[in-house]
Amino acid sequence: MRLFALGSSLIILSIVSLFIGVSDVSPLDIFHLSEEQVQIIMVSRFPRLISILIAGMSMSIIGLIMQQLSRNKFVSPTTAGTMSSAQFGILIAMIVFPAAGMLSKMTVAFLFALLGTFIFMQLLNRIKFRDAIFIPLVGLMFGNIVSSLTTFFSYKYDLIQSIGAWLHGDFSMIVKGRYELLYLSIPALIIAYIFAHRFTIAGMGEDFATNLGLHYKSVVNIGLTIVAFVSAVVVLTVGSLPFLGLIIPNIVTMYQGDNLKSSLLHTALLGSLFVLICDMLGRIIIYPYEISIGLMVGVIGSGIFLYLLLRRRAHES
Repeated sequence: MRLFALGSSLIILSIVSLFIGVSDVSPLDIFHLSEEQVQIIMVSRFPRLISILIAGMSMSIIGLIMQQLSRNKFVSPTTAGTMSSAQFGILIAMIVFPAAGMLSKMTVAFLFALLGTFIFMQLLNRIKFRDAIFIPLVGLMFGNIVSSLTTFFSYKYDLIQSIGAWLHGDFSMIVKGRYELLYLSIPALIIAYIFAHRFTIAGMGEDFATNLGLHYKSVVNIGLTIVAFVSAVVVLTVGSLPFLGLIIPNIVTMYQGDNLKSSLLHTALLGSLFVLICDMLGRIIIYPYEISIGLMVGVIGSGIFLYLLLRRRAHES
């Protein structure tokens, strides 16, 4: 029933979103669209919808993987420095390879995101105080240090306006020909589904996983590689979507449990639905102007994050 409700809501709102925008395209015109209206839907609104669905699904799933592997419900690409490292990688690519194309930027962003994620995991292993809330705070501090470096070098090389598009998520510039890179995240998500049971076992701890015959480090490395790759693709295409990979997995595990494979589809649907709702609100609140998706997800997501923190504290006490 939950899957049916999520799927139905996503389909209905996806159709509605195609008719929200400054250009007047009404559902009543669907059978006699003008050439201009067809262009608006096919070149702008449909690519935007696909981007929203893939980005929401991708970021939510990799958040679930990170939480499983780190055994902490407050770890995500946002609170582990992965997104910040990917943004720093894009800046480095722009400085070192100014004529580089999107694939080259994605490769450098992926390598930096992977490095940043591994650094966080090493910090995680060295922290003796394994408090559930303390660990993501360390990740946020690490991410802020990386973000400060990104801002510093952006100003130094006069690239602050260029890098701004990747510091804040925004779907308004998504058109045909500028979103197709997101399709690269789909094979990574398929691999995540194939390895779902292994990620679940790895999340029970190294000793337990090894006793079951699992090659723990290899599975963790595969999971972190998926996280870094998808983060780089999403950041390079639509920008940063803060807290998405944190709040959606937490909401799903509240009613679905901790088995990663059984939670993947719920996480994907709820993540896409959440981003779609945020995007629609951003287009409506100050119509005909638009609030960026990064700001909408950040404000709503941070509020939910605080609620989860307080809820955790209340349960512990």
